[in-house]
Amino acid sequence: MGTRSLPLLAAAACAAVVPPALLHFVGREKVFIDGWVHFGAVASGAAVAVAAAVALTVAGVRQRDAYAVLVGSAFSVMAALLCLHGLATPGVFVDEVGVAAFTGAATLPVGGAILALGALASLRRPAAVKPLLWLLAAAVALVLGLGAAAIVQPGLVPSVPAPRSTEAWIVLVVGLVFYGVLFWRAFRTYRLTQRRADLLVAVGIAWLAAALPAALLLDYWNVGWWLGHIFEILGIAAVGFTVAHDLRRGAARSRPLLGDLQGADLVAREEAFLGSHIRALLVALAAKDAYTEAHTRRVALRAVQVGAELGLTPERQRELAIGGLLHDIGKLTIPDSILQKPGPLTDDEYRIVMGHVHSGVALLKELGGFSETVHRLVRGHHERLDGSGYPRAVAGDPIPLDVGILAVCDVYDALVSERVYRQAWTHEQALEHLREAADRQFYGVCVDALARVLEHERGADLAVAV
Repeated sequence: MGTRSLPLLAAAACAAVVPPALLHFVGREKVFIDGWVHFGAVASGAAVAVAAAVALTVAGVRQRDAYAVLVGSAFSVMAALLCLHGLATPGVFVDEVGVAAFTGAATLPVGGAILALGALASLRRPAAVKPLLWLLAAAVALVLGLGAAAIVQPGLVPSVPAPRSTEAWIVLVVGLVFYGVLFWRAFRTYRLTQRRADLLVAVGIAWLAAALPAALLLDYWNVGWWLGHIFEILGIAAVGFTVAHDLRRGAARSRPLLGDLQGADLVAREEAFLGSHIRALLVALAAKDAYTEAHTRRVALRAVQVGAELGLTPERQRELAIGGLLHDIGKLTIPDSILQKPGPLTDDEYRIVMGHVHSGVALLKELGGFSETVHRLVRGHHERLDGSGYPRAVAGDPIPLDVGILAVCDVYDALVSERVYRQAWTHEQALEHLREAADRQFYGVCVDALARVLEHERGADLAVAV
């Protein structure tokens, strides 16, 4: 990650660590608080959950986004359980503790389990919206109906694991697994997008996870039990409203709870995910030469796909997306008579074209805001292992893996693209050329990874055609 994001990450880490730290140091302190305070606190949490649930569900229905409806369902069920938890506060409307204990212990595990169901592809299809709405209505009605009956007849409430019992620990571990998966998805999404909102979702999930031990391991008279309610309210607000706002982005939403954003999405919607400055440079390049702009997009797409295939971190995939999109930005300085010449270049013209790697880096440095990794990608995408490339052209000089990836993808796209002075090569011819140069000019692992990506893509296209 870039150094500019370190202060934000440090603040997020502190925010995520504070809840468990408070539980550890003061959680077991004893406190006696009136039941009406509990009722008011839980009512606040229920109101936040209801607002988030309505926002998510309405947005999901409008966009026919089944996953949004599923997330809204999770918050709806949590809201229903919180409503019962507040209404069942001992000493307010009832004297029994069973309903309050059960709903308080069930809210977070049930909500986490529903959110985790988003991993099922069948629940994310547009066709699932209507069935999910029916299930949502039935689930909320069932929770409220059973809760009301249990308040009238406390014997209907199932037994709740005693704090710190074996059963409580099992529920805690299962719940933490659910929220751990959700946190990993949200944080991975942030590493790709660098959006503060996605990081806030990860922090909110950490707060919800911190509320679990408070609910399952501590007693009513412990300070930590009350702190858990605060963590729960803050977590619901941070996750619910931020995810609802993300839905308003339309095609540019990052889906942090789902965690399915890919490097290819950054390339496809560069203005939303990488910044308006990237978009502005590509618009300028398209005005200069439409072929070059289209070429950079294709190369960037292949590069991030190959990077993912080789297991590059989300941060490196993001840099590869930026570097891929801008690797030929230096061609803005090349005269049109050379850049669009309908024939082979002279030696002098080729030397001018070769200078685009230096002019590209100079332009990015002048604009500012680009990492050294992006500079390296722009500068080195024509380098070769045997020294036959440029600008350094040093045989045996190690080339960073991301630069090697970009070099392979750049050559492949150039070969399979038709130019006015030559026919496009076939896919097979281009791959054969790269394989012949593998481990001599290009990294063999990059060539093999590109071949796998292309094979998978061609197989998917064939499946769709059939």
